[in-house]
Amino acid sequence: MAHSFKVFLFFSFFTLSIIPFSHQLQHPLDSLTPNEFIQVQSIVNRSYPGSSHNLTFQYVGLEEPNKQVVVSWLENSSTTPPPRQALVIARINHRTHEISVDLSSVGIISDRIYDGYGYPLLTFEEQTAANQLPFKYAPFLASISKRGLKIEEVVCGSFTVGWHGEEKKNRRIVKVMCYYLDGTVNLYMRPIEAITVTVDLEEMKIIHFQDRFMIPVPKAAGTDYRESEQRAPFGPQLKGITVMQPDGPSFTIDGNRVRWANWDFHLSFDARVGPIISLASIYDIERQKFRRVMYRGYLSELFVPYMDLTEEWYYRTFFDAGEYGYGLCAVPLEPLRDCPANAVFMGAFVAGQDGMPIEMPNVFCIFERNAGDVMWRHTETMIPETLVTEVRPEVSLVVRMVSTVGNYDYINDWEFKRIGSIKVTVGLTGLLEVRGSKYTHKDQINEEAYGTLLAENTLGARHDHFLTYYLDLDVDGDSNSFVKSKLKTTRVTDQSSPRKSYWKVVSETAKTESDAKIKLGLESADLLFVNPNKKTKMGNLVGYRLIPGSVTGPLLTDDDYSQVRAAFTKYNVWVTPYNRSEKWAGGLYTDQSRGDDTLATWSSRNRKIENKDIVLWYTLGFHHVPYQEDFPLMPTLSSGFELRPANFFEYNPVLKVKAPNNVKWLNCST
Repeated sequence: MAHSFKVFLFFSFFTLSIIPFSHQLQHPLDSLTPNEFIQVQSIVNRSYPGSSHNLTFQYVGLEEPNKQVVVSWLENSSTTPPPRQALVIARINHRTHEISVDLSSVGIISDRIYDGYGYPLLTFEEQTAANQLPFKYAPFLASISKRGLKIEEVVCGSFTVGWHGEEKKNRRIVKVMCYYLDGTVNLYMRPIEAITVTVDLEEMKIIHFQDRFMIPVPKAAGTDYRESEQRAPFGPQLKGITVMQPDGPSFTIDGNRVRWANWDFHLSFDARVGPIISLASIYDIERQKFRRVMYRGYLSELFVPYMDLTEEWYYRTFFDAGEYGYGLCAVPLEPLRDCPANAVFMGAFVAGQDGMPIEMPNVFCIFERNAGDVMWRHTETMIPETLVTEVRPEVSLVVRMVSTVGNYDYINDWEFKRIGSIKVTVGLTGLLEVRGSKYTHKDQINEEAYGTLLAENTLGARHDHFLTYYLDLDVDGDSNSFVKSKLKTTRVTDQSSPRKSYWKVVSETAKTESDAKIKLGLESADLLFVNPNKKTKMGNLVGYRLIPGSVTGPLLTDDDYSQVRAAFTKYNVWVTPYNRSEKWAGGLYTDQSRGDDTLATWSSRNRKIENKDIVLWYTLGFHHVPYQEDFPLMPTLSSGFELRPANFFEYNPVLKVKAPNNVKWLNCST
């Protein structure tokens, strides 16, 4: 979740910056430029003058052009690119508007009022305003004084409230919870428990206050994670090490187009989902041309339900992309810390609540990784008096972004490998969300505590993370099929072999969406996207396969209201026909949603998906049981998946790859 104290840091670091519009031809999938944000704001404001309308911009992003139009333009880029359009989600006079803006004709194409369940993204500005209200509210000030706390050391954060079976539609509200500094910057380890302030975001006023009881605020000692605040004894210090690229990087960046080795792709940024990889194609040296692998890929939603049922915690079931904006929460990357010395950095822009562009510097870094891994090798010892050894080091290209959503930092990597793989990894680190408690030792606990006692008065709450990725694979063309190749144990029933059993592959092609819904871990199978219209010289269907990482699924019941909203996490794999409007797994309006516009509801139509333009949705997850090693901050825990060629090439595509020139290691004594 996102909190206003994080927002203050965001706005003090990210300065407003307007850069001149580039006159070069724009790519249809480029993010909106600063000038385009200004243009959109002007067009909308002209239709709804501020003197007579209460207008806020909740989301502004590129209105993705029709896919076939983009593909046609790519095949003949000398033609005029598709018109640039923007999608605006605005609150106007306390109603939600979906506005499509045409930047070519400088006008509004459509303006639809949404009256259904759910609300748009929260803005940083309204969270900041909400979190300042308690400091002018007498009952809150009295509660802080009653606890003997200093008001100047208190910081507060906004929490979305979810939906828990209410029949009546709620107002746009957040619950404000507060924390205590006084000797540490690790405010999350010092919650001021049992005080809840409910704020109406439209009226921007407190509509309910509750102080249920007093619990000790956990101690500050031992919680500060800043390097400058650490005291001896220290762990063993390593000598410095870095990788040199004396000839510079092997990749090129032309606008938002990235080319490296045999890969060519487009990189853009969205306030809701962060990095978007588009038009990923790989060069086939046998065919002497680039071949499409993926039209578009990004993190669609991140569901984080906590397992604490107490009054101040039961509603903490967050949708970090749809409620807070995974891209909005991107932070500047630290050179030599977040990214190696050979990294190149890129920035992005988002729209503020007033529609004006805000610069976000260094949200991406791109670098070549040489971590000492081996791409392939073999030592041949069978040839008499001859020893043959061939080794090729693994060098890959990484695109990285870090999103800090409140207490959690998510390290997002899209890694491109010369073997043709796209490896997607997310690393979870940052700070736990803890609950203050009366307990100082585990032996005192004789009730359901919903967590682990990590330190005195500090319970680390159990919770989940489910990340759902949108992967519009176009394997050598947009007409694809989804194939589940099961590995089936087969008994030997005759005398043809002394063996008793073996396994074979039994392949099933999914005809409809219901055929493609898969809970991983129940059986052994390869999951493939194939082009049924193209085969290798050997007669195999051209394809790519999904290689999952660790497999995790939800443990909540299907009728739990939080799980109804996040029904798209029930299966690890979904496949749907391409539909430009089906982008965000949790629905367009996620705040207080009721699960009536999600990937699960779209897929319930059970549409045909064989030999169609189809989309793969993949959910990876983490069940997080906190341990003392997660206190006062968490070491990174990672998972991911890989998209890997499966009969896409005629032979190993890196057979003829040479090792990089001038690979040198520099040991820097410190």
